Amino acid sequence: MSTERTFSIIKPDATRRNLTGAVTAKLEEAGLRVVASKRIHMSKEQAEGFYGVHRERPFFNDLVSFMISGPVVVQVLEGENAVLKNREVMGATNPANADAGTIRKEFAESIEANSVHGSDSAENAAIEIAFFFKPEEIVG
Repeated sequence: MSTERTFSIIKPDATRRNLTGAVTAKLEEAGLRVVASKRIHMSKEQAEGFYGVHRERPFFNDLVSFMISGPVVVQVLEGENAVLKNREVMGATNPANADAGTIRKEFAESIEANSVHGSDSAENAAIEIAFFFKPEEIVG
């Protein structure tokens, strides 16, 4: 096992319902440590840049609109196998398919408003972390 960092977003549907603490508690209970966190309101340009890999997909514009619809909390998480652990705690993208006790099973409103985003690999985590955080903002 190796200690690594991953990236997480608590999405607008969760912040709107005041679930930031509940989501963070689930992450921490799973052994992940928050080493950087900030609440922001993404600009359209930020959302388009961050989700640029999906630009040609039919859901891109709806995704951008959703992500700028309210505040989000961007976080850097650290722990043993953090990428995999975060994905396990989040649960399946479609909350109907998520395991009991996962963030998406408990808090998601729909497949689109599924409360959280998490990096899918260590490589993408590094890119996503750098998109929102300067190295000096990460204080593990």
